[in-house]
Amino acid sequence: MSDFDGILFDAGGILVLPDPDVLGPLLAYYGGDPTTARLVRAHYAAMAVKSSSGVGETFWGEYNHAYVRSVGVPDGDVDAAATALEHTRNAYLWRWPIPDSVTALWALHAADVPIGVVSNASGQIEDTLRRSGVCQVGAGTAVPMRVIIDSHVVGVSKPDPRIFDPALVRFPGIDPGRIAYVGDSVTMDVGGARAAGLHPILLDPFDDHPAADFQRIRSLMELLT
Repeated sequence: MSDFDGILFDAGGILVLPDPDVLGPLLAYYGGDPTTARLVRAHYAAMAVKSSSGVGETFWGEYNHAYVRSVGVPDGDVDAAATALEHTRNAYLWRWPIPDSVTALWALHAADVPIGVVSNASGQIEDTLRRSGVCQVGAGTAVPMRVIIDSHVVGVSKPDPRIFDPALVRFPGIDPGRIAYVGDSVTMDVGGARAAGLHPILLDPFDDHPAADFQRIRSLMELLT
């Protein structure tokens, strides 16, 4: 933390994941492993494929196919399972709190580190994070944040660096280069953070990006060291 004076976080893949209680049974029907651990692994494997393909936020075909392969769907059923995933996974399913991340947020708050969220979302993410017990703006039952930015609300999406502007005004007096942005997409998050002059950090729990030229962590708990 000595390298930073504030931290901004993506939401999906960093604070919450697609609900395994929904996607597990969905993909078990096609022969996939429905366990939470396997579904967590599948998200990061799929994000690595999505990042390497260089596609934008609205293109999830590569993600869907990589996700269902990662949970063990047989080759002959991959297309059908990926189609089912495409029609089931939506903005409102990004609601399963990542335990380590919530613990780390509380510790950062206790240490008086300025923190906030900047997410490509669909207008729902602030309410979802509150309902899931992750965080909210100001005081509440979850971790207090200075700001939660939803791309749908502000009208601009990562990797466009302008999405960070309404968040940075809540970090007055802090140089953007001293603010870290933690995400799980090389294209959207690392690219957007670099363009905004922030310090990008990729959450890479399974070492899917060994050749990266940017900082990586396996858990948000590493931010406390």
